[in-house]
Amino acid sequence: MTDEFNRYYIKIRVILGINPKTIFDELTEALGPDAPSYSMVKNWAKRFHEGREDVSDDPRSGRPISVLTVENIECVRQVIEDDPHSTYEDIIVKTDLSRGTIERVIHDHLKMRKVVSRWVAHQLTDEQWSLVVHFHQP
Repeated sequence: MTDEFNRYYIKIRVILGINPKTIFDELTEALGPDAPSYSMVKNWAKRFHEGREDVSDDPRSGRPISVLTVENIECVRQVIEDDPHSTYEDIIVKTDLSRGTIERVIHDHLKMRKVVSRWVAHQLTDEQWSLVVHFHQP
Protein backbone atom coordinates (compact mmCIF):
# COMPACT_ATOMS: atom_id res chain seq x y z
CA MET A 1 0.00 0.00 0.00
CA THR A 2 1.30 3.49 -0.75
CA ASP A 3 1.68 6.32 1.72
CA GLU A 4 -1.24 8.15 0.11
CA PHE A 5 -3.58 5.17 0.62
CA ASN A 6 -2.53 5.04 4.27
CA ARG A 7 -3.21 8.76 4.59
CA TYR A 8 -6.67 8.39 3.04
CA TYR A 9 -7.41 5.72 5.63
CA ILE A 10 -6.13 7.96 8.43
CA LYS A 11 -8.18 10.87 7.08
CA ILE A 12 -11.43 8.86 7.01
CA ARG A 13 -10.83 7.45 10.49
CA VAL A 14 -10.14 10.97 11.85
CA ILE A 15 -13.40 12.21 10.28
CA LEU A 16 -15.15 9.35 12.10
CA GLY A 17 -13.59 10.50 15.39
CA ILE A 18 -11.18 7.60 15.88
CA ASN A 19 -8.04 8.43 17.89
CA PRO A 20 -4.52 8.06 16.38
CA LYS A 21 -3.56 5.11 18.62
CA THR A 22 -6.55 3.06 17.41
CA ILE A 23 -5.82 4.03 13.78
CA PHE A 24 -2.20 2.96 14.25
CA ASP A 25 -3.26 -0.37 15.78
CA GLU A 26 -5.63 -1.03 12.86
CA LEU A 27 -2.96 -0.24 10.27
CA THR A 28 -0.41 -2.39 12.10
CA GLU A 29 -2.83 -5.30 12.24
CA ALA A 30 -3.67 -4.98 8.54
CA LEU A 31 -0.22 -4.16 7.13
CA GLY A 32 2.19 -5.65 9.63
CA PRO A 33 5.74 -4.37 9.16
CA ASP A 34 4.64 -2.22 6.20
CA ALA A 35 2.44 -0.07 8.44
CA PRO A 36 3.45 3.56 9.02
CA SER A 37 4.99 4.45 12.38
CA TYR A 38 2.86 5.70 15.25
CA SER A 39 4.45 9.16 15.04
CA MET A 40 3.56 9.33 11.34
CA VAL A 41 -0.06 8.31 12.02
CA LYS A 42 -0.27 10.82 14.87
CA ASN A 43 1.22 13.59 12.71
CA TRP A 44 -1.18 13.02 9.80
CA ALA A 45 -4.17 12.59 12.15
CA LYS A 46 -3.34 15.99 13.67
CA ARG A 47 -3.10 17.58 10.20
CA PHE A 48 -6.46 16.16 9.13
CA HIS A 49 -8.06 17.11 12.45
CA GLU A 50 -6.86 20.70 11.86
CA GLY A 51 -8.61 20.74 8.49
CA ARG A 52 -6.03 19.58 6.00
CA GLU A 53 -7.62 18.06 2.89
CA ASP A 54 -4.66 17.01 0.74
CA VAL A 55 -3.03 13.61 1.38
CA SER A 56 0.07 14.35 -0.73
CA ASP A 57 3.45 15.26 0.71
CA ASP A 58 4.21 18.95 1.05
CA PRO A 59 6.52 20.26 -1.67
CA ARG A 60 10.13 20.48 -0.58
CA SER A 61 12.59 23.17 -1.45
CA GLY A 62 16.14 22.57 -2.51
CA ARG A 63 17.87 20.49 -5.07
CA PRO A 64 15.94 17.58 -6.54
CA ILE A 65 16.99 14.12 -5.39
CA SER A 66 17.91 13.04 -8.88
CA VAL A 67 19.13 15.13 -11.76
CA LEU A 68 19.66 12.21 -14.09
CA THR A 69 18.45 13.60 -17.38
CA VAL A 70 19.44 12.70 -20.91
CA GLU A 71 21.13 16.11 -21.20
CA ASN A 72 23.22 15.54 -18.06
CA ILE A 73 24.22 12.04 -19.16
CA GLU A 74 25.30 13.39 -22.55
CA CYS A 75 27.14 16.27 -20.88
CA VAL A 76 29.18 13.85 -18.73
CA ARG A 77 29.79 11.62 -21.76
CA GLN A 78 31.09 14.62 -23.73
CA VAL A 79 33.44 15.72 -20.93
CA ILE A 80 34.92 12.20 -20.76
CA GLU A 81 35.22 11.93 -24.55
CA ASP A 82 36.98 15.31 -24.68
CA ASP A 83 39.41 14.27 -21.93
CA PRO A 84 39.46 10.58 -20.97
CA HIS A 85 41.92 11.43 -18.16
CA SER A 86 39.48 13.80 -16.44
CA THR A 87 38.87 13.28 -12.74
CA TYR A 88 35.60 13.45 -10.85
CA GLU A 89 36.57 16.96 -9.73
CA ASP A 90 37.12 18.03 -13.37
CA ILE A 91 33.72 16.65 -14.34
CA ILE A 92 32.05 18.36 -11.35
CA VAL A 93 33.50 21.73 -12.38
CA LYS A 94 32.51 21.32 -16.03
CA THR A 95 28.98 19.97 -15.45
CA ASP A 96 27.94 21.51 -12.10
CA LEU A 97 26.58 18.10 -11.02
CA SER A 98 27.17 16.43 -7.66
CA ARG A 99 29.77 13.70 -7.30
CA GLY A 100 27.07 11.12 -6.55
CA THR A 101 25.16 12.01 -9.72
CA ILE A 102 28.34 11.84 -11.78
CA GLU A 103 29.22 8.45 -10.29
CA ARG A 104 25.74 7.12 -11.15
CA VAL A 105 25.97 8.46 -14.70
CA ILE A 106 29.45 7.03 -15.32
CA HIS A 107 28.91 3.62 -13.74
CA ASP A 108 25.20 2.93 -14.26
CA HIS A 109 24.44 4.71 -17.53
CA LEU A 110 27.72 5.01 -19.41
CA LYS A 111 29.00 1.65 -18.04
CA MET A 112 32.53 2.98 -17.61
CA ARG A 113 35.21 2.69 -14.97
CA LYS A 114 38.60 4.25 -14.35
CA VAL A 115 41.55 2.14 -15.52
CA VAL A 116 45.09 3.53 -15.27
CA SER A 117 43.72 7.08 -14.87
CA ARG A 118 41.51 6.76 -17.94
CA TRP A 119 37.78 6.08 -18.37
CA VAL A 120 37.08 2.90 -20.32
CA ALA A 121 33.98 0.86 -21.02
CA HIS A 122 33.16 -1.95 -18.57
CA GLN A 123 32.84 -4.57 -21.27
CA LEU A 124 36.06 -4.87 -23.19
CA THR A 125 37.05 -8.00 -25.02
CA ASP A 126 40.21 -9.82 -23.92
CA GLU A 127 41.97 -8.42 -26.97
CA GLN A 128 40.92 -4.87 -26.10
CA TRP A 129 42.06 -5.34 -22.48
CA SER A 130 45.46 -6.60 -23.63
CA LEU A 131 45.84 -3.49 -25.78
CA VAL A 132 44.95 -1.25 -22.84
CA VAL A 133 47.38 -3.04 -20.52
CA HIS A 134 50.13 -3.18 -23.17
CA PHE A 135 49.70 0.50 -23.99
CA HIS A 136 50.05 1.58 -20.37
CA GLN A 137 52.97 -0.65 -19.36
CA PRO A 138 56.36 1.10 -19.06
